Amino acid sequence: MSTLIVNQTINSYIFVGEKKVQMPAEFSIKSRLRSFVYAIKGIKLAFITQHNFQIHICLAIVALLLGLLLKISLLEWVSIIIVIGIVLTTELLNTAIELLVDHVSPERNKTAGIIKDLAAGAVLLSAIAALLVGAIIFLPKIINLI
Repeated sequence: MSTLIVNQTINSYIFVGEKKVQMPAEFSIKSRLRSFVYAIKGIKLAFITQHNFQIHICLAIVALLLGLLLKISLLEWVSIIIVIGIVLTTELLNTAIELLVDHVSPERNKTAGIIKDLAAGAVLLSAIAALLVGAIIFLPKIINLI
């Protein structure tokens, strides 16, 4: 385990050994709001460019509409919202990992493929969990309507 040794602080930089590292800017509401803009930009980009993200958004809307129509309980709403958040988050992370891997390793190689497969596997597991939660919540209510 390495130890961080800061030799000197100059303006907004610190020196770690011989390496100059920029220190984070001081807290400001404006910079925090700007970070939300970047986050929303990332979500928009995923929605525009990633077909799987679009599919997950559509399925999330279906789940939310079913929740309204079937008048699910507060705990059921919490469960649905959590699994939707998990699926969308893993899809965004998968996209980011795939783009990063493609950037640092544009040629095909086994390790890059394994990394991408692992990230895709995380999305699949979260989607299966969401499907099971949805089935547990919605199927009994739909069956009762029939």
